[in-house]
Amino acid sequence: MPFGSTASKSHTNNGVEPVPQHLSDLHCFTETEGVITTTMNDLPGYRIKQVLGTVYGNTVRSRNIAAGIGMALKSMAGGELQWFTSMLYSCRNDSIGRVVGETKQRGGNAIICLRFDAGDMGGYAQTCAYGTACIVEKIDEGVHDPPQLRQAA
Repeated sequence: MPFGSTASKSHTNNGVEPVPQHLSDLHCFTETEGVITTTMNDLPGYRIKQVLGTVYGNTVRSRNIAAGIGMALKSMAGGELQWFTSMLYSCRNDSIGRVVGETKQRGGNAIICLRFDAGDMGGYAQTCAYGTACIVEKIDEGVHDPPQLRQAA
């Protein structure tokens, strides 16, 4: 490819490769089975009837050795490490699924103050989702339903 070609990866989309279709769907929405999740301390239009306590969802994944070699080579050349990105999205989605499951087991319908931690533990990727499980009720009919409720309906 000639220098300065507009088809060059370094000149397309400001040097950032587009997210592949199989990855772009992973980070847009995680199924929460009708449980409302928010990073906020409250839920506008809803009243917290009962706090059910903190819920945790942990996921630990090992790295594929072949993918690890590919990632090492790719990191030298620069660019997104798509396999690792995919693994992190998958870990995050599993962690959310676990906090949602724990919330439902306690009889809750919402998680407020949802947070994530991610890290590396001796070559393993780990994520932890945590938040406060609650039972909420809608008090303002003028407020639109959260995306989780629109999706579940």
